[in-house]
Amino acid sequence: MNIKPIWSLAIAFALVAGGCKTQKGKLEFVMPESGQKVVLGEQVKLKLNFSEAAVDSVIYSVDGNFLERKNDTAAVVLDTHKVGLGDRSITAKVYIAGKEDMAHSNVSVVAPAAKNYGFEVDNVFPHDSNAFTQGLQYEGGVLYETTGRKGESSLRKVELETGKVTKIVPIGDAYFGEGMTIVGNHIVVLTWRENVGFFYDKNTFGQKSSFSYGNSKEGWGLTYDGQRLIKSDGTHLLYFLDPTNGKELSSIGVYDENGAVDSLNELEYIDGRVYANVYGQEIIVIINPETGIVEGRINLVGMHTENRQPVDNELNGIAYDVVGKRLFVTGKLWPKLYEIKAVER
Repeated sequence: MNIKPIWSLAIAFALVAGGCKTQKGKLEFVMPESGQKVVLGEQVKLKLNFSEAAVDSVIYSVDGNFLERKNDTAAVVLDTHKVGLGDRSITAKVYIAGKEDMAHSNVSVVAPAAKNYGFEVDNVFPHDSNAFTQGLQYEGGVLYETTGRKGESSLRKVELETGKVTKIVPIGDAYFGEGMTIVGNHIVVLTWRENVGFFYDKNTFGQKSSFSYGNSKEGWGLTYDGQRLIKSDGTHLLYFLDPTNGKELSSIGVYDENGAVDSLNELEYIDGRVYANVYGQEIIVIINPETGIVEGRINLVGMHTENRQPVDNELNGIAYDVVGKRLFVTGKLWPKLYEIKAVER
């Protein structure tokens, strides 16, 4: 009888078993699972698989900030309201007999599910099909609009009923025009990657001053809440700016039930909420600017299909008639501007 293979097999089994035991004894989080999504407001249990029954101390932290210190192996509860939306890194430092060990996990804190809306078209107006629309606002019975593309970028005043451009000035050949908003007697206009925005006189369209961007290196959408300019840069962030000089003050991340909402584009402030186009999609998200939570989502798929350019034809332009409670939308090179109503599904 040849016992050598049997003996070798026994040794191999012992080594594998020993390896499993070593891996099993590694300090790690049992809860939560790495990458787990949790809704803001939920409590998350933090539990480790301790290799020893007794410990000297355990220090828990989130994103490097102290959370809690324990002198036993009991689980700790994380209140997600205290850490806010976004990806959160969780660390536990365990001290046993003078030795330190460490375990890591992470969770993604997401928003509650947003309400979903469809739309109804209440009216259709003509729109300049050569206008590469980047910003749009309705005030005093007329539309103010910015268009993009270098060498073609402009600030314009437009009749709603006819689509006729009644006043226009070029932004400058060196600039790619982007979003705009009205602040009192001024119009604030962004550029895309030129790292500069401009203040114009609302009546004469004369350029008054300029400002540089801060942490937001690009200009996409812009709106005004009565106290702050709110700016997007194509990421999931909204930036708050001083309306007198364009200085960046703070920012907030935007999240829905799936995580961060990227590619935020043209903006409009309506009844305490920011309505934002999502670049490359036929949707408008409704954002609480104080929390960053997406509270609603308007699906505009199928609204504009005829005579649409094959490229560079994105939905991009939101305006609101505060007095008449009318919502207007258009897009790049669209021959039409739509008055719509959001309908909850």
